[in-house]
Amino acid sequence: MADIQGILDDNALMTRIMEYLMLVRKFEERILDLYEQGKLYGTTHLGVGEEATGVGTCFALKPQDCVLSSHRGHGQTLAKGADIKAMMAEILGKEAGANRGRGGSMHIAAPASNVYGMGGIIGASCPIACGMALSFKMRGEQDRVAAVFFGDGATSEGAVHEAFNLAAVWQLPVLFVCTNNGYGMSTPLRKAVNDMDLTKRAIPFGIRSYEVDGNDVLSVYATVSEAREYVVTRQRPAFIVEHTYRTSGHSKSDVNRYRTQEEIAEWLDKNPVARFSKIMLANGFSSDELEAIDARQSSLIDEAVAYAETCPDPVATPEGLGMEAYAE
Repeated sequence: MADIQGILDDNALMTRIMEYLMLVRKFEERILDLYEQGKLYGTTHLGVGEEATGVGTCFALKPQDCVLSSHRGHGQTLAKGADIKAMMAEILGKEAGANRGRGGSMHIAAPASNVYGMGGIIGASCPIACGMALSFKMRGEQDRVAAVFFGDGATSEGAVHEAFNLAAVWQLPVLFVCTNNGYGMSTPLRKAVNDMDLTKRAIPFGIRSYEVDGNDVLSVYATVSEAREYVVTRQRPAFIVEHTYRTSGHSKSDVNRYRTQEEIAEWLDKNPVARFSKIMLANGFSSDELEAIDARQSSLIDEAVAYAETCPDPVATPEGLGMEAYAE
């Protein structure tokens, strides 16, 4: 496992982690604001409160590792290195977007950062991750993993269990990452499964499993580092359950009628940004330094929005609509 004390002693890494926690939080809060202004089309799924899962996981991966994000994958995509301006332009449906404005919030890809798409079909990215991992194995790329994110609700999907089985039988370097926020849309996990211990889902397939407090970014980083080492050393899959909570709704239209304000308030006090701020203050950082990081990340968001709003819309011609629909 990664040495947490070593991370605490690395001021540059600590600063970078906080920068991304704040960046992801501010990015999603701005998306909601833009939606309320009528500037976003379609839907969007925010993960406010889940920032440590994406940041901690992707920081523990290597640049050559590939990521398949969930439908709630803005933070995962940003943390893996996707360009924030291209992401904002994509969400606003602009030609300069990461997918030329054709994918929107749920289908952002950033191949230059080895992010191969968020997915709106629950659990469907898991078999794709197996294909990626098989390609690594066939090419002899041993220091490379395919990490795939999905929620607790997806653990009951057939595609996830099929992918578990395939990865185990073919001994594929897949890192299955479950962000367990306790709800599948509005259904609490306790009403959806007989056993709340999701790590047991890996037992029938002989897959090693891990679980971690998904709101503690350092524990996530350390756990994923250990799991990744196992995957590349043993050339076998691993399963990680990261326990977290989204204080935002399931989607932009969710008014949270299925849970109490007291429950949400309890988790607001345990959110990853606040928790890591306390850790930084306890390890020599000043309030002024944290405020400076906050201001820098706010500026990055402002710049991304200003850029996206000035970008042209996609080409509305028959040729433009069919562009990149087929391989050339």
